[in-house]
Amino acid sequence: MTNPLAVPPSDPPAAPHGELLAVPPTSIKRIAFLGTPDVSATALRALAAAGFEIPLVVSRPDKRRGRGAKLIPSPVKAAAEELGLTVTDQLSDLAEVAVDLAVVVAYGRIIPVSLLQQIPMVNIHFSLLPRWRGAAPVERAILAGDSQTGVCLMEVAEGLDEGGVYATETIDIGENETALELRARLADVGAELLVKTLTSGLGDPVPQVGETTYAAKIDRSESKLDFNRTALELHRTVRVGRAWAEFRGKRLGIEATLVAQDTAAGGAPGELHVGSGSAPRVTTSSGLLDLVTVKPEGKRAMAATDWANGVQPKPGERLE
Repeated sequence: MTNPLAVPPSDPPAAPHGELLAVPPTSIKRIAFLGTPDVSATALRALAAAGFEIPLVVSRPDKRRGRGAKLIPSPVKAAAEELGLTVTDQLSDLAEVAVDLAVVVAYGRIIPVSLLQQIPMVNIHFSLLPRWRGAAPVERAILAGDSQTGVCLMEVAEGLDEGGVYATETIDIGENETALELRARLADVGAELLVKTLTSGLGDPVPQVGETTYAAKIDRSESKLDFNRTALELHRTVRVGRAWAEFRGKRLGIEATLVAQDTAAGGAPGELHVGSGSAPRVTTSSGLLDLVTVKPEGKRAMAATDWANGVQPKPGERLE
């Protein structure tokens, strides 16, 4: 792709860094953007609002969704088109546009070393590196019971999330905050940190220090609730999303829960306890889990009390 808007970067061509990475210029004016989901679109809109030139946006190809298999653009592509920006799904197009820097936010593809040598790149990563390198840092922080997480603006290196860090912002994780809610909050914090840092100057990245942990992608099997675990652990799984169990041989999505403040009811793990007007509770290996919102198989999400009133669990019936 040839971009007629391409102009020389504001500083001379970047030199190799560690014989691999290009070094960002002192002044950042022209930025290429690489991203795909909603959290990426937040950063793209912030850069545009701050007045940075964005000659090219790179996102993943459109996907077919719904009954009609209609092609749907990614949130970043949709945002780029709304902003009047040039957008492509070909990563190779990036090599043909002169920019000072490329910003990467949840792009979803491996970037070749040849591009890292040519174009300096920074990434917004949703964790306090080196804790939770990898694909699912938000979900793993919740599952591990971390009380804090944050955002790192880091250089894109050849290794997985191994680059030096330019800036960091730390936030607390709410005890009932879902991954969706936390990710949205981190997207806002990250966008603000990105604009502030690029405006004031990146400076030199600081090497990551501390114990490294990896945030593997959440496997589907991890979403199945095992009531031999504690109420707190199960609540964390629900907060991550897509949690489920079985009731009377059918799938029951568990969309929202609370850890009960008392442990009066007994029973075997998974046993349901339904009281008049109160949320149905489930026995776990330690503590009780209050069901708040559920999604029966083939139906819409509903209040757990309405579901319980409909199915009328018998004494001793269990979620499996």
